[in-house]
Amino acid sequence: MDISRIRALRGPNLWTRQTAIEAIVHCEPDERSLANMPGFEATLRERFPQLGAWRRAPDDLSLAHVLKLTALALQAQAGCPVSFSRCTETVEPGTYQVVVEYTEEEVGRRALKAAERLIAVARGLDTEPFDIDKLLLDLRELDEDLRLGPSTGSIVNAAVARGIPFRRLTQGSLVQFGWGSRQRRIWAAEVDSTSAVSESIAQDKDLTKNLLRAAGVPVPLGRPAESVEDAWAAALEIGLPVVVKPQDGNQGKGVTVNITDREHLELAYRVASEYGQPMVERFLPGADFRLLVVGDKLVAAARRDPPQVIGDGVHTVAELVAIVNADPRRGDGHATALTRMRIDDIALARLKLQGHSPDSVPAKGERVVLRNNANLSTGGTATDVTDDVHPEVAARAVAAARMIGLDVCGVDVVCDNVLRPLEETGGGIVEVNAAPGLRMHLQPSYGKGRAVGEAIIDHLFAPGDNGRVPVVAVTGTNGKTTTARMIGHLLGQQGLRVGMTNTDGVYVNGRVTDTGDCSGPKSARSVLMHPEVDAAVFETARGGILREGLGFDRCQVAVVTNIGAGDHLGLNYITTVEDLAVLKRVIIQNVAPNGYGVLNATDPHCVRMAEVCSGQVIFFAADGRHPVLATHRAQGKRSVWVEDGQIVAAEGQERHTLPLADMPITLGGRIGFQVDNAMAAVAAAWGLGVPWDVIARGLGSFVSDVASVPGRFNVMDYRGATIIADYGHNADAMRALVAATNAIPAQRRYVVISGAGDRRDSDIREQTQILGEAFDEAVLYEDACQRGREPGEVTGLLRQGLDGATRTQRIDTIQGEFLAIDTALQRLHPGDLCLVLIDQVEEALQHLRQRCANPLPVTA
Repeated sequence: MDISRIRALRGPNLWTRQTAIEAIVHCEPDERSLANMPGFEATLRERFPQLGAWRRAPDDLSLAHVLKLTALALQAQAGCPVSFSRCTETVEPGTYQVVVEYTEEEVGRRALKAAERLIAVARGLDTEPFDIDKLLLDLRELDEDLRLGPSTGSIVNAAVARGIPFRRLTQGSLVQFGWGSRQRRIWAAEVDSTSAVSESIAQDKDLTKNLLRAAGVPVPLGRPAESVEDAWAAALEIGLPVVVKPQDGNQGKGVTVNITDREHLELAYRVASEYGQPMVERFLPGADFRLLVVGDKLVAAARRDPPQVIGDGVHTVAELVAIVNADPRRGDGHATALTRMRIDDIALARLKLQGHSPDSVPAKGERVVLRNNANLSTGGTATDVTDDVHPEVAARAVAAARMIGLDVCGVDVVCDNVLRPLEETGGGIVEVNAAPGLRMHLQPSYGKGRAVGEAIIDHLFAPGDNGRVPVVAVTGTNGKTTTARMIGHLLGQQGLRVGMTNTDGVYVNGRVTDTGDCSGPKSARSVLMHPEVDAAVFETARGGILREGLGFDRCQVAVVTNIGAGDHLGLNYITTVEDLAVLKRVIIQNVAPNGYGVLNATDPHCVRMAEVCSGQVIFFAADGRHPVLATHRAQGKRSVWVEDGQIVAAEGQERHTLPLADMPITLGGRIGFQVDNAMAAVAAAWGLGVPWDVIARGLGSFVSDVASVPGRFNVMDYRGATIIADYGHNADAMRALVAATNAIPAQRRYVVISGAGDRRDSDIREQTQILGEAFDEAVLYEDACQRGREPGEVTGLLRQGLDGATRTQRIDTIQGEFLAIDTALQRLHPGDLCLVLIDQVEEALQHLRQRCANPLPVTA
């Protein structure tokens, strides 16, 4: 078994809406059925007892199938919530596409490699020691390291439940919710509307107390200390007992409470110094409460108890701690509901004050406290008291958060209870926290969890707001770039700042932010991350879907211009037009429930996509009597067609008309494929709710020039001759271009063409077979990249396609695109027409513009 390629599909893809690892796996003949490998399955299950049952016909599983099932089971046993896997044999016998869902990419990749090795071990091909328990532990720890922590995770889960898209911007807790100009960001439990000033204030505990005191909020007396002597002096000024803590600490680090003598204070000062400038403040007796404020509301409250054990008269303190730490809810860091207790210098000092050491055996029922501060991060526990909080206590917490300027604020209160106002209990607010941990409210040790993630999302997004900007995905064999640009133009006419990707680059509000072929998911994600994007239009090419999936989870409108005879067939196991249609329909499958799929009614492959559209369908066709369109119209559904020189859009009794004479790109309706592109754009804009007067104005101002749609039927004048530059590169495009150029009068017709080497021989020949019926002379050239072909091979295939041509009488083969263009231009006379099928779009268009400005002398 050989794995030749592994890809991470990070968005909805050919196989699933979930993220997945895709591998190309080749199996030798004896590896294609378990019947050829007696004893293998039993050995594998002995090595991996948790493998689980397999659904299968008798003995029909190949090692590729075993690989995907094992990789999925490894992730599941490591605690990853995965359930999807698939194995499909390709057209190459013994070669399979294996797809396995993942939730964390690195975990998925490692699980696949581990499954490969496990299979090798079970077959006796790998004799190195293999410890399945250690492997599962490593996978589990890797998953815990990579996945979002409980605080950030709860906010993300709340967003997903509301249909708000999210994207992790780092491996940490920086997360974007929503898209474009409607996005919001969080960092753990801190939101983007919280200023750096407010965060800095919250970190300075002395400044925080001074501000809260000015707002009338009860706080303990205290001040920073410059030395141990100064700290002891401050303690005597304030009055023992006291608390020593870092002035800018967090998570309870370096905090020591209930200090009653100098020895304890000196130890506490040294510990606090490790985290920042120590400060001393009055110790408030009572319980430790954390109140969570979001916006102007108290949404949760918990009483936090310090880490402690209860004696049983048998076990030592250290043994009791080990017993408590055995609770599966306890772990290291913040990934689990509770944190393990630890016996450190602070704990030893606290034990000493109680007359204990780690080796002491406490009496039965005796409560032994390991440290006085009750942070969960130091091993404490939490009890939910949200329903007990007195309105005055809640008001003080909200006032503290507003005074500091925190949108999400953890307010630490010390008092006997929260049932009465702080002024009555002698309690006070001892700290506020800018990025509070949420796990004590999500999974308290006692009591019910609170929906704090939902509260934060509700603060970020108003009811009914999902943070999305309109997204249009456009795919097809031909016309997708022009259609995408036209849709972007219509949205721009509405006053929206449009982000657009296509095979020419990335555009944001008319500015080029990237160049090259940007029709893949990476470019789409960059647009959705841009804060100035009000709407997005994505040309969605087959390569990006195969390579990584979609760059978005769903779109408001998906457009499939056509499938026709297909293109790029024979690559990446897409060998038939039907394969290509299944791939391109991915965008239709991921239309929002209230969105629209725009489909070409004249293309049977597009028509079949309507069955899988998760929204509604708008069909378009030039002929309003086409059976598919006519049926759709009869059902009162949205349809677009051409009638009496106008594009007609109708739904039931609603009807709108747009004269083709007012659309420059169609040359008054003479350019058939541009009429198709215009209908697709009209349907997409209709699906987005663009006003009809805006659609009409946009179609009237959209022209097929080099600036608007470079390389897409750009018409130029060359001393009285017509030059048409186009990037067409498949048989369907040739047919459309022949029909379009035939609509333009000309005395003599020339074509300049090359071919992409990654097409099939028959595809390359078919292009010139079509052109040979419509052009008098042909100039063939080799493009910049032959894509694996030998020199002269592509032009040889093009020449073969012209064998027996009914019209083409002269054929020249030229080395180099620009020289080929010049050769044709030198033969043009006024009234002639030359179709130039360009390869290097930007460079070739620039060359043509220069030649139009400075014509070459005419030659025979």
